[in-house]
Amino acid sequence: MTVAIRAVHVLVDDPDAALAFYRDTLGLTVRNEVKRDPFRWITLASDTQPEIQIVLSQPHAGRSQEDGDTVAALLAKGELRPLHFSAEDLDATFEKIAAAPGVEVLQEPLSQPWGARDAAFRDPAGNFLRIEQA
Repeated sequence: MTVAIRAVHVLVDDPDAALAFYRDTLGLTVRNEVKRDPFRWITLASDTQPEIQIVLSQPHAGRSQEDGDTVAALLAKGELRPLHFSAEDLDATFEKIAAAPGVEVLQEPLSQPWGARDAAFRDPAGNFLRIEQA
């Protein structure tokens, strides 16, 4: 039996801001967009790993009002689990991300004690991202 990652869902409060970040700043390609008033889901992937998709969705999409409110509160506090990316040129990637609207730099590129060299950010929705030198 073979199991592989197919998609990762990322909750966002503003799909347009998230799309600008993940598409225009990180360079992911839009694969699909589904609008279902008042929500929309946007699926993106990298050209180097098209089989792994990132799905941007809103906290209340497909949830009860109460559950959506709870998830939205966690998103607003930055308490959702991080996403980890890699980049061939961490320094250039860092500069591009740091200049993007709505991004918060948490850590400049740094060599970690465990051997990785990485940087950390919050995307425009507050999601925690780490980018490691490939």
